[in-house]
Amino acid sequence: MSNEKVQHRGFQRPRGGHGPLRGVVEKPKNFRKSFVRLMKYLKPYIIPLIVVFALAITGTVLSIIAPKILGKATTKIFQGFLAKKIFPKAKIDLEGILNILIKVGILYGLYALFMYIQQYIMAGISQKVVKRLRTEVMDKLTKLPLKFYDSRTHGEILSRITNDVDLISNTLNQSLTQFVTSLVTIVGVIIMMLTISPLLTLVTVGILPLSILIISFIVKRSQKYFKMQQMSIGKVNGHVEEMFAGLVVVKAYNREEESIEKFEKHNNNLYNAAWRAQFISGITMPLMRFVSNLGYVIVAVVGGIMVTKRTIELGDVQAFIQYSNQFSQPIAQVANIMNMIQSTIAAAERVFEILDEEEELPDPEDAIEIQEVKGNVKFENVYFSYRTDKKLIEDLNIEVKSGQTVAIVGPTGAGKTTLVNLLMRFYEIQGGKITIDGIDIRRIKRENLRKIFGMVLQDTWLFNGTIEENIAYGKENASREEVIEAAKRAHAHHFIMALPGGYDAVINEEASNISQGEKQLITIARAFIADPDILILDEATSNVDTLTERYIQKAMKNLMHSRTNFVIAHRLSTIVDADIILVMNEGQIIEKGTHKELMEKNGFYAELYKSQFLGAYV
Repeated sequence: MSNEKVQHRGFQRPRGGHGPLRGVVEKPKNFRKSFVRLMKYLKPYIIPLIVVFALAITGTVLSIIAPKILGKATTKIFQGFLAKKIFPKAKIDLEGILNILIKVGILYGLYALFMYIQQYIMAGISQKVVKRLRTEVMDKLTKLPLKFYDSRTHGEILSRITNDVDLISNTLNQSLTQFVTSLVTIVGVIIMMLTISPLLTLVTVGILPLSILIISFIVKRSQKYFKMQQMSIGKVNGHVEEMFAGLVVVKAYNREEESIEKFEKHNNNLYNAAWRAQFISGITMPLMRFVSNLGYVIVAVVGGIMVTKRTIELGDVQAFIQYSNQFSQPIAQVANIMNMIQSTIAAAERVFEILDEEEELPDPEDAIEIQEVKGNVKFENVYFSYRTDKKLIEDLNIEVKSGQTVAIVGPTGAGKTTLVNLLMRFYEIQGGKITIDGIDIRRIKRENLRKIFGMVLQDTWLFNGTIEENIAYGKENASREEVIEAAKRAHAHHFIMALPGGYDAVINEEASNISQGEKQLITIARAFIADPDILILDEATSNVDTLTERYIQKAMKNLMHSRTNFVIAHRLSTIVDADIILVMNEGQIIEKGTHKELMEKNGFYAELYKSQFLGAYV
């Protein structure tokens, strides 16, 4: 199993370690175009956004002003102690200090209030945006042709709806306002430091290149280990998924030890890559803290000298140390946020790729609805190919009369399922035409066309819900009586009533509380309740025991009665009574006739039949 597939099946891509590093940053193909498109989703919320940014900026400014005011309290205390040494009866200005503390308390209180309000508003905006995105994606997925799903894994599509949209949500909710507040903090802190002491500001800013040097050095060395970690995670996940999916086979061939050895190899590779990536990423913050502390020492020493020379007040030195601490933090935040925005725009691009996919051809304006269907089906000179460089079906002609059962047989890749896909317009033909009762199916409304057909497939599909809900899926607003009648006709009523809860029994997600044959009988009951004019059957008995197969065969005979039926056959014993058997190979009908006629020809069909039942080899 490829790493790519595994990573798409809901496994979150690693986003890096601690500190300002985020591991491997995924870059978008066209940042500007995708960023502008994503921002259009915020356009309806322009006024709330202005309020959010105004609150964020105001709150940040208040938090920047507070340390300098607080420094005045330190100065007053220091001056009071100095005065008491000279004048023992002198008093510390406690009232003045209290007033300063109240002012600082009000500033920090307003800062907290503004941050709370802006976060509350921004959370609402971001969730409305992602709700709209998910709705658009889901709406789009219902309009996409089958070829879209055939060319992608379900996990990949799911990852775009969940992981990618969640990343967009997180960035809109936090990173945008953090980016603005970080920039305001950087500018505001520099201004406040300059008002206190240009010399100390120069010292603090002078240390900045050292921080940048450390980050650049670590990033260069950590990137390759994060890439190795990502690849190793894919291999570990892929191996685990394969082993548990095929656990019975592994045990049957006594390959447990080999599986463990392979896992240990992948696990060791992951360990070696992960600890290097995490270690290198983890030492960033201690090193940054060291540089920051170095700055504190220099500011404290230089500031202390300036205090003794009375060129600066002690409270200003205290405020400056707070500002120097505030100065380094937003710089690291901006670096992180820029990486996060890069990954977010890349995620948005993947979501937009789905939204930009070519939809099924819309119904023509003069599309019609068929009310009464006889069931005459005709393929006339049909041409179709999945790829332009490889022909599949060319000049295909089939005529099926109302009420006939047509069996389609042939080796894998012969084009059997393709015929069904073309009939239901899951794929559009590239030449010729297909008609139902003489009407080109491209002139029929797609929704109406698909109501004409009922399908019972080899791979059963049941959703998490009650048995009644699963059967009633075939008909809107079906009553309990209709559901029971359909189940009886499908020979499913007896086992349903034996289940705890009967028709109210809940089928769990894996449908493990009922057997494969019982699942198939439920899907047949679903087709009964839909009462289609034309029935499509993919071999439904290949995975069941003989007794259950008899029940299914009875149910299918009841279902096929008085309808036009297309049967994709793998077990040739199930189609010996078909009115017409079409033998396909490489997209062409190479033989045609009843079972008896084809056996007398002693051709391709006869060889297939003998290989299944008489032990002969083709």
